[in-house]
Amino acid sequence: MKTIFSILAIVTSLNFFAQDADPATEFWNTLQQYCGRAFEGYVVEAPQDDAFRGKKLIMHVRSCEEKLIKIPFLVGEDRSRTWIFSKENERIQLKHDHRHEDGTNDEVTMYGGTATNYGLSDIQVFPADPETALLLPLAATNVWWVTLDDNTFTYNLRRIGTDRFFSIAFDLRKPVPAPAAPWGWED
Repeated sequence: MKTIFSILAIVTSLNFFAQDADPATEFWNTLQQYCGRAFEGYVVEAPQDDAFRGKKLIMHVRSCEEKLIKIPFLVGEDRSRTWIFSKENERIQLKHDHRHEDGTNDEVTMYGGTATNYGLSDIQVFPADPETALLLPLAATNVWWVTLDDNTFTYNLRRIGTDRFFSIAFDLRKPVPAPAAPWGWED
């Protein structure tokens, strides 16, 4: 009987101290489940002068490593954009890699931000980092956030202090054929 109580006490204490993965890791693991797949998206909200309306929007979760996920984002025939998510110290960073058709870096590239906390398992928020503020002074107040659930991936941008808001959504239930490699990549 004493042995049974001892085992119960140990099992109970293990369950008490066991913790689920932090929300950032849960988000990361969910995103990695889509590696290799592509999805068509649509504009939810965008400024009137946006270059996305009426064009085919494709995200391709093309490259997944333990601490790095690269998602090319194609707008029509424009293959210049890749979202780069990296994970370090339970925080996720989002950077925007922009390339020219010949694969060289655009003047404006590698801007973004790092989540200031764990976020939630279905949403991560990325305020503009100091490098972004130096590269693009008007983007110093940018806040990007990505939502992710079993049905939808949304990419969002709000420029604080302005009316600028941009949101695109991708239906994760309907994969599409993988597109050609983004500019600067090789198949």
